[in-house]
Amino acid sequence: MPVATLVLPSAHMPLPPARRLALWARPHRRGRMLADLLIILDAIPAIGFAAGLAGALGRVAGGDGGIGFWLALALLSLVVRAVVAQVAVRVSATTAMGIKRGVRHVVLEDLFHARRDGSGGVSSAVEGVEALDGYFARFAPLRKAATVAPLLTIAAVAFASPVAAGILLFTLIPFVTGMALAGMAAAAESRRQFEALQRLSLMFLDRIRALPVLIAFQAEARTTTEIGRASTELADRTGRVLKVAFLSSGVLEFFAALSVALVAVYCGFNLLRLLPFQAPETLTLTRAFFVLALAPEVYAPLRRLAAAYHDRQVAEAAVPALVGAANPGPRRPHPRMTWTEPPMIRFRDVEVRYEGGPAILSRFNLDVPAGAVVALTGVSGSGKSSLLHLLLGLAPLSGGEVWIGAHRLSQIGAFAGSVGWASQAPVVIPGTLGQNIALARQDASSGDILRAAGQAGLHGDLDRRLDERGGGLSGGERRRLGLARALLSESRVLLFDEPTANLDADTATALIGDLRQACKGRTVLIATHAEAILAVVDHVVRL
Repeated sequence: MPVATLVLPSAHMPLPPARRLALWARPHRRGRMLADLLIILDAIPAIGFAAGLAGALGRVAGGDGGIGFWLALALLSLVVRAVVAQVAVRVSATTAMGIKRGVRHVVLEDLFHARRDGSGGVSSAVEGVEALDGYFARFAPLRKAATVAPLLTIAAVAFASPVAAGILLFTLIPFVTGMALAGMAAAAESRRQFEALQRLSLMFLDRIRALPVLIAFQAEARTTTEIGRASTELADRTGRVLKVAFLSSGVLEFFAALSVALVAVYCGFNLLRLLPFQAPETLTLTRAFFVLALAPEVYAPLRRLAAAYHDRQVAEAAVPALVGAANPGPRRPHPRMTWTEPPMIRFRDVEVRYEGGPAILSRFNLDVPAGAVVALTGVSGSGKSSLLHLLLGLAPLSGGEVWIGAHRLSQIGAFAGSVGWASQAPVVIPGTLGQNIALARQDASSGDILRAAGQAGLHGDLDRRLDERGGGLSGGERRRLGLARALLSESRVLLFDEPTANLDADTATALIGDLRQACKGRTVLIATHAEAILAVVDHVVRL
């Protein structure tokens, strides 16, 4: 099922974590049903194995011979059980992988649309999504099997000994009660453990980003202490979860052993005819051994479910982080517009105000003529970059309206896919220089990429390798990379944010010449402090 069919519920919807997990798994219904069926069918070869052993033992004890059939039944049941278990594991793992892929796709898509720092979303897309693996690969398939398989096994026991079946059915009550109590005890600890893991991840990511600043201000020791404290907290939380898990396992093993012991005592006393009450049945060795061989199998699915119960708690603890990473508002796809001629850009009473902060711009009005090159200048914080981000959907339109041609920003949502954009620090991905330029238009031919590089002044080998930090590019070449991407987009609208910042005079002069040449036949907005750029544009707007 394509991941596009997955719906990540809004953070404001009053859905419990279990319901959200069910919604995320809905597109993979067939795989989940097959995994459930295979694990339930595991009870059938278990019954066959017990019957084979009991039949063989009865033949030997009775001196009848002919144990070959029963041993063959036991061996065949073992082989079938192994095959069914292996297929069930594969199906469950594949289904879980598909569900995780769908959730990660939606989380990342929401992260890219969110107007905030993405650290939490990145952490959710990694640790949060991986926390779902155990739930969908182990716990979810075992949940139905733990309900159906014990009843199938008890039904098989009832054919040999109704009393033993009654004992097994009665002892399920304290066993299930113990599972529920252990699960409730583990839930809170699992949530706290996941929160500690997320805090440590975010702290580590934040410190890595600020590493040059930390070194400059000699804050390495304090930072090391903070990370060590967060690591210790995570270790403590993990230890508490393990303690609860071990305690719950001990309780469940106690009830399972006690239940099997009750059945064993009944069967033994029945065989010896030493029961202190009148039993409605008389067991033979074959029937008693069949019951004893199957008694542990009644609790096996429940014990496996109990072992995987921690996976459920981890997944439910991760759900709030996954939902919180999503943009709570409805997302609309931003249509891609094309203009055959340079359009006019109009700002009318525009206000830009980030949530909880003062207005960056208020009642801003500007007409950018079609085909004009306009420079936005002013002191830092005056709103130059915010105006460009407004057109890209990276800043909120808190009031007023913006038109590019006949299209309104309030209706479109963003013009990000329809304009050429060069930021102050163009993103570089590991790959060749040509591949980095082609990010602006994936269907661009090698000739288009070469032409855009030439127009941007990137005269060099487009096959040279770059790393994710931009290694292999000078500061001027990195700015030209952004310009080349904007030109490759073939848009009639170009946006540039400080294209010559931090460049030496010669490099800046050369870049301005290429920039002016590239702006012909386009409507261009440039946010800049550089006087050299202000001297070559058509209009200057001071904020």
